[in-house]
Amino acid sequence: MSPDQGRRLWDAARRCPVDGRIVEIGSFRGKSTVVLASAAADGVDVVAIDPHAGNDRGPQELEGFDREAQTDHEMFLANLAAAGVADRVRHVREFSDRAHGAVADPVDLLYIDGAHRFGPARADLRDWGARVGDGGTLLVHDAFSSVGVTLAILREMTVRGRFRYTGRSRSLAEFRADPGAPRAPHVARVLAQLPWFAKNLLLKVALLAGVGRLLGDRAPDWPY
Repeated sequence: MSPDQGRRLWDAARRCPVDGRIVEIGSFRGKSTVVLASAAADGVDVVAIDPHAGNDRGPQELEGFDREAQTDHEMFLANLAAAGVADRVRHVREFSDRAHGAVADPVDLLYIDGAHRFGPARADLRDWGARVGDGGTLLVHDAFSSVGVTLAILREMTVRGRFRYTGRSRSLAEFRADPGAPRAPHVARVLAQLPWFAKNLLLKVALLAGVGRLLGDRAPDWPY
């Protein structure tokens, strides 16, 4: 998470009403969770959903990381405690599609950084996005960077849906639940991000092909 992404998370959490609800899908070791819980006003229900099951930990880490999963869970709890927000966060250790019953409506701020494959990403946008109240905020990490996440955005949040795109910090895209907004300007703004998406894909291919080793210290960072 870059500083500008952290600021966007912080600002969104600060806007959450005092009796509101923040839901995070995909907490990993709690860095973003700490930002959200620290920024939220007292009384805001902060829910972190992450199964810590050793899957979808990051690029090329989709399955089979059970041992690392336990470490992730322990580090998540330790980081929340170190930041003094453990009592502010309600952790739901479930996959997101099984966690709906643990969260009441409406959701005022939804932050999605879960599974990056198309199917799960689309389900999170569709099913959890439907629970965001009018005027609420949806933040999506790895937008216009991950293939699966980007395809899910194009499928669920362009022609159909009630969200409008308001901007991004690198790959952290922000949408507002605004069912009355015209669709054409929203779709145009989303499609305008596709050249940046193409650039990210080319950069990832180059880094995976070993170009980074050739460039040494001059190698660009993995886009996120």
